[in-house]
Amino acid sequence: MPQATAQPTPRAAGTAVACTGLTKRFGDGAAAVQALRGIDLEVREGELLMLVGPSGCGKTTLISIIAGVLGWDSGRCEVLGSNFQKMRPAQTTTFRGHNIGFVFQAFNLIPALTAAENVAAPLLINGTNSRTAVTRAESMLHAVGFDQRMMRANPPTLSGGEQQRVAIARALVHEPRLVICDEPTSALDAETGHRIMLLMRSLALGSGRALIVVTHDARILAFADRVARMEDGRITSFSEPVPSPALPPNHEPAH
Repeated sequence: MPQATAQPTPRAAGTAVACTGLTKRFGDGAAAVQALRGIDLEVREGELLMLVGPSGCGKTTLISIIAGVLGWDSGRCEVLGSNFQKMRPAQTTTFRGHNIGFVFQAFNLIPALTAAENVAAPLLINGTNSRTAVTRAESMLHAVGFDQRMMRANPPTLSGGEQQRVAIARALVHEPRLVICDEPTSALDAETGHRIMLLMRSLALGSGRALIVVTHDARILAFADRVARMEDGRITSFSEPVPSPALPPNHEPAH
């Protein structure tokens, strides 16, 4: 078998994520929990797909598999044409570092670093020299509305919305082809959450990236191209929400 690499292999045009019959169980015997029960999911390039459902339905397990941080038991899952189960751990880490961005619910910023240093971190991990990493980080922060003073600020001195913008800049600075967001607006007020979603659409989807957003926030569903609803480890339905009148005129579905 050819050795897996960190670079994506050729795939069907327009497909970023393809899962078929995906299952995952935690534990054994009577204590076993079947987290996923045969997931079929395709996420397209240039699409914002929202994943919704009650707590414990398997959303976090599914995005953890797609992000390459958790294995699965049966079925198939290809991300950007690659199968994590055919990679060594170091290859998976390299693949994620180059191709996937993650926006965490709790931001996960490093308090002792400035905003620019936080954003530069993925580039430094990928081997980019420090001067180039900082320049690209500042450019990305400028794109999310930061001035030089804010770039030098430490996360504890920033508002929740500002910290979320830093987290988004960090997730996008290495130009990933897939961005995964875990409850990106749950800690934000309605107006800030609206601005954050507009920002995500323009920065992530404008370059044809795929974006998966896990959310309980019904206020942002109109930003999706499709909504996948999960219950008890299964995707039970897909829907295409009616765009909100507040969305910009160029908001169009990816399909």
